[in-house]
Amino acid sequence: MTPIEALDVQARIRPKHIAYISGHEIWTYSRLAREAERVAQALGARGVRHGDRVALHMPNVPELAACYYGCLKIGATACPLNIRLKFPELRPLLIRLRPSLYIGYGQLYSHVADLGPEIVAADSRFIVGDCVDGWRSWPEFLEAANGEVLPNVTDINSPAVLLTTSGTTGMVKFVVHTLATLSAMADMWAHLGLQSDDVVLHCLPMMHSSGLYTFMACVNSGIRMVLLERFDADVVLDEIESHCCNWLMGLPFMFAAVLERQRTSPRRVESLRQCVTAGDVCPAELQQEFPHVFGVPLRSFWASTETVATTYSARFGAVCRIAPGVQARLIDDDDIEVPRGEVGELLVRGPNVTLGYWNGPGRIDAVAADGWFRTGDLMRRGERDDLWFVGRKKDLIIRGGSNISPVEVENVLKTHSKVRDAAAFGVPDPVLGQRVAAVVVLSDDATGITLNELRVSTMAKLADYKVPEILKAVSSIPRNALGKVDRRSLPALLLCGSVEPTDDDLARIGG
Repeated sequence: MTPIEALDVQARIRPKHIAYISGHEIWTYSRLAREAERVAQALGARGVRHGDRVALHMPNVPELAACYYGCLKIGATACPLNIRLKFPELRPLLIRLRPSLYIGYGQLYSHVADLGPEIVAADSRFIVGDCVDGWRSWPEFLEAANGEVLPNVTDINSPAVLLTTSGTTGMVKFVVHTLATLSAMADMWAHLGLQSDDVVLHCLPMMHSSGLYTFMACVNSGIRMVLLERFDADVVLDEIESHCCNWLMGLPFMFAAVLERQRTSPRRVESLRQCVTAGDVCPAELQQEFPHVFGVPLRSFWASTETVATTYSARFGAVCRIAPGVQARLIDDDDIEVPRGEVGELLVRGPNVTLGYWNGPGRIDAVAADGWFRTGDLMRRGERDDLWFVGRKKDLIIRGGSNISPVEVENVLKTHSKVRDAAAFGVPDPVLGQRVAAVVVLSDDATGITLNELRVSTMAKLADYKVPEILKAVSSIPRNALGKVDRRSLPALLLCGSVEPTDDDLARIGG
């Protein structure tokens, strides 16, 4: 059953059942289905056809859910955009997508205000919430809905959603999911312990895979959600208390923040039954401390934008379990399967794996010729199919569950006239998993510039979470025989030299 078929079923068998609560708004399943139908009609009336891209640029507001399902109904490709990105980051993404329509949030207007008509036509830009001059409003968009009941699209193997993920080359990848793979993803969520009478506190951004899969899994099962526009630890605790939420999923840094706030300003959270974390390695100490404050264990599992392949394990630490029905292998550098207990790269195959990476209409790079997706993560298989996370084969920096390409950070640093070379990397952090660090080689005429000024200059071109929090000047960047950055040697550069960095040389921003 596809996601849009699942919504139709819920609207038919439990029309007055609450799908989600957003602030003071209550959205029943019938209301969500009705609004998704209106969005589908409006998209069609405005010329959006099967395979056309629709850019969605919103936090977790009710309209985002309606837009997702409206796109799925008519076969348009929903393209959620990261709301933390700024114009220099968004513009190349939109140039590649060439969306037929843009639907954004009024508070994010400044990040797209300078878009030219060659990227998105002037009459195809709509704003949810407070509208701005020159852009059309959400009610105006819906005016095009003609009331005609549309049939659901039957093509389940064409691109339905393009989710962004960072690659090690610095180029953002568009991960393709179809109605078929989305259905498999939502079904996989059932192994995380969702029950029909649960009340799920949903604080994961639906522009990312974890938030979208969670939402669709809840709709598939007819589960009630409390939908938060953005994560805030105090709001999470308040909503758990107010709505007796018993299921919470988040990133490790979210649970660390919630744990700290519950210690200093406790709320009634005894309704919680299941807490699950993914997106990055969950520190063992966080898992050990969590039950003492909340009375329930904090479970951990592995997933990626491309696939969901595991469920949680009862053990503490960086461990998960292969989910039922998933094919998984651990291989060495020669593509030979490693024995139990030895480290290998995790490969996954099944209906829950992405179709590939979108490069344009009709151009999709498959994840692998034989169907096995190489995750780039190193695991060790223990007893009972437990998988212990060992490290990342890729060079991505994962800060608070967000993937950051070191190459992208380096390219921005090197645009500064006083920087001759740069290298970015992650350094361990007990709360966020990693923080962004960078070393730079300054030009000979760089007298008078401080590294803090250099860091501040990158903030205009990078989302705040990508900006280096640790920055140091060095005489050279270590490279291998092929001229590539020797990333294993980079952390040692923070400690080398006889002079410790000054406040200007060591620039930090808050988490």
